[in-house]
Amino acid sequence: MITREIRLAASVTGEPGPGHFTVAETDVDGEVTVRTDYVGLAATYLELMRADCRIPVPAWQPGDRVGAAVVGTVVRSGSPDLAVGDLVQSMTGWSEYSAGPAAQYVKLDRGLFPDPSYHLGQGVTAYHGMADVAAVGEGDVVFVSGAAGGVGSLAGQIAKCRGAARVIGSAGSPAKAAYLVDELGYDAAFDYHDGPVADRLRELAPEGITVFFDVVGGEQYDAAVRAARPGARFALCGSLSHQLGGDADRFPEPDRAAAGARGIELLPFSCHHTPEQVAAWREHFTRWLAEGRFVFPQTVVEGGIEQVPEAFLSLLKGSYRGNVAVRLA
Repeated sequence: MITREIRLAASVTGEPGPGHFTVAETDVDGEVTVRTDYVGLAATYLELMRADCRIPVPAWQPGDRVGAAVVGTVVRSGSPDLAVGDLVQSMTGWSEYSAGPAAQYVKLDRGLFPDPSYHLGQGVTAYHGMADVAAVGEGDVVFVSGAAGGVGSLAGQIAKCRGAARVIGSAGSPAKAAYLVDELGYDAAFDYHDGPVADRLRELAPEGITVFFDVVGGEQYDAAVRAARPGARFALCGSLSHQLGGDADRFPEPDRAAAGARGIELLPFSCHHTPEQVAAWREHFTRWLAEGRFVFPQTVVEGGIEQVPEAFLSLLKGSYRGNVAVRLA
């Protein structure tokens, strides 16, 4: 079977652009053939496109298919484990079809979520960081940076479901800040462009924060340190303020001295998840959805495979809210 796929045309240095991607045709053949229905997008993929990738995962090389998470439907099978029509998830990437051994596909329950794209959300990262790493619970005052993104938009809701007394989020525009409060249940939110972040935290959490879930770093991390109560827990998920700008130092070491002086517990964690972490998230997510306590924030972009790089670049520019997936025509 001939399919079209998106390949990395050149490793990214500085900011990414359309020239870093190319559309190619290739033949796919294997034990199982899958039609890609949804392609998941995440800012983390940018690091895997860089020549000097700094995370412990093999980087994509020029000529490689971009190997991101997708959900699709089995259209041909020679395996007793998968039947035609089964919904599956894989890391086969930005292509219209994929094929390979049945073991590379995970069978999904079509009835588990309202839409198959929900399987591509970043909830496992958000849940693990909030529940296991930061151990958010009753009475906590929580600050989430990058709260309108794929991880942050879920992290704040998880904190509320676990009994946090107050949840505050930062976002990149007044509209996104309003979205956090009006639709996702945040107690307060602000546009981080609207003056010093430290001033906004002092206003919104006058008695200080006990938990910080950070996906941004930079000024927002520094402000959280100043706003933290003694013994606060910082779940460090990412540093988008550095990573997306193409800085030479994309993953700066957090100021541990300042944190130590205030008795803050710094808790960096990995986004490579165990089956137990995936199961824990799905258990809580399905229950909270059924109870009407949770909203899945998502942007679904419609288009062909050639639209995927454009949607990815738009995500990096902050054009979307929540988790982002492309539904292939």
